[in-house]
Amino acid sequence: MPIARADFDYVCDLVRGRSGIVLETGKEYLVEARLAALIRQQNIESIGALVSRLRGNRLDPLHRLTVEAMTTNETSFFRDQSPFEALKKQILPTLLAARAATKSLTIWCAASSTGQEPYSIAMTLCENIPRVEEWKLIFIATDISLDMIARSRSGSYNQIEVNRGLPAAMLVKYFEKRGLVWQVKDRLRTMIEFREMNLVQPWLNLPPMDIIFMRNVLIYFDTPTKSGILAQARQLLRPDGYLFLGSAETSMGLDDGLERTPIEKSSCYRIRQRVANAA
Repeated sequence: MPIARADFDYVCDLVRGRSGIVLETGKEYLVEARLAALIRQQNIESIGALVSRLRGNRLDPLHRLTVEAMTTNETSFFRDQSPFEALKKQILPTLLAARAATKSLTIWCAASSTGQEPYSIAMTLCENIPRVEEWKLIFIATDISLDMIARSRSGSYNQIEVNRGLPAAMLVKYFEKRGLVWQVKDRLRTMIEFREMNLVQPWLNLPPMDIIFMRNVLIYFDTPTKSGILAQARQLLRPDGYLFLGSAETSMGLDDGLERTPIEKSSCYRIRQRVANAA
């Protein structure tokens, strides 16, 4: 049965209020599909019954599960190859020279989903930082979903997942086969601190960043939310740091303190020089 209009409006308001994600009219099919999976999992008889339960108890954990069900977790290893080429060929050499005295780098991967992106970044670091073990790497990966964080921390991927974008040489070097799954080796897994984080709530305990990956998440927010997130990311970014957005995303018209820097065809942004100098 199609979702009732009042129930759809309630879910849209809930998701927007808690995550900033905008579900517009025409997305009823998406809400129905995502909630159908949730009600099966929770043994609830219908979407209407789910919404009734949500309305009746604002403290019910189903609120969190409903919001998480609406988030998109499409990802793969080395997705859209260009950011990783940019890291390898220009960004890491530049930052390694600039940080030679401290031998420290700080990286944040936002909306990290099931972990393929942060692990791809970690492999790129290991492959392209000479004597990487001598460097202090602070690498934080965050996602709104507790389930996604748990999956990322586990570092376990099935054959289909490792076949999507992961070169065979990297698979052999950084993973080990355990039954039907491939397990990220501890050397790589312990490089990354996975945390729960909602981008539309206060950003707590994040240090100044050299590199920020925030790809394919802004597209789900309205314009004021996008502007607010980009402003916070810019304030967090070191003056010579790098911000990666998705190929369909831009800072244009949202934050004039950032400017696109073409590096290996990636959607890479840096702080405008006048802003960096003022800081």
